[in-house]
Amino acid sequence: MRPRHIVFVPGKNPKPPAEQHHELLWRTLCEGVRRADPELVADLEASMDAFTLVAWNPLYYGEAKDVSRDLPWIDALINTHGPSEADVREAASWHRLIDRTLYNLIDSVPTLMRLLPRPMREAAEELSRYFENHDGVAARIRELLKQALRPRLAEDARILLIGHSMGAVIAYDTLWELSHVERHPGRVDRFLTLGSPLGMNYVRHRLLGAAREGAERYPANLRRWVNVAAVGDLTTLGREVREDYCEMSQLGLLESIEDHSRGIYNFFRNEDGLNVHRSYGYLVNPAVGRIIADWWREDR
Repeated sequence: MRPRHIVFVPGKNPKPPAEQHHELLWRTLCEGVRRADPELVADLEASMDAFTLVAWNPLYYGEAKDVSRDLPWIDALINTHGPSEADVREAASWHRLIDRTLYNLIDSVPTLMRLLPRPMREAAEELSRYFENHDGVAARIRELLKQALRPRLAEDARILLIGHSMGAVIAYDTLWELSHVERHPGRVDRFLTLGSPLGMNYVRHRLLGAAREGAERYPANLRRWVNVAAVGDLTTLGREVREDYCEMSQLGLLESIEDHSRGIYNFFRNEDGLNVHRSYGYLVNPAVGRIIADWWREDR
């Protein structure tokens, strides 16, 4: 049986120290699999060494987050087995719909970015810093991911690459460089994007390869791409990547692109209330757990 590896690229903002963050992500990932496939979870839990966190955030932010701030909320999340009626109402509320409409408008006319609410504007500014590669930081971040991928690609391992939020952008760009700069022959078995901004016009026009045409425009080292977007997650703009990246399938660069964006609820809550974008909330969702479990069961 080919070795299996799960490589996780987190989203923006400072994170807990890498070892603690690794444990929290693994705990919530296993819980999501438990909810989807209880018979499999013991096998998965015994394989923690197969889970790699690409901890790029300290390089980007120069600081770590106090893990104690997340612990009680993650405990509460794991002891909550689905969204409440209040969660469902809030995720689909009118003010989120208005925010998404505004965000879509500004995504089409970037000069209007100053009209965004402050948190959304700051998120866009952080993406800009990455795309502009200030002080070579984006290249150094991608090198961290390459260091995790190269040996596993070389041994022909089955790789599940998970990118959350900005981590999906970093993962995509890294795959493009491995394809078209390093010409690495390896192939990622599954690319799972969670709460990803890869459907945004602002992002798509700034990705590595965006100025090229045909197969040179996209990564050529993916087998399948699965995208998950929770109801109310503004980072995704309600977009489905299958439409935006359909040319990849038409060119035969991958076998399939799937979107899961209907009825997916991220019910993570903390002191600030419902946060439909947090990685922990995505990972405990049984829909995500099912995707991971099905991948893990292949070739068993």
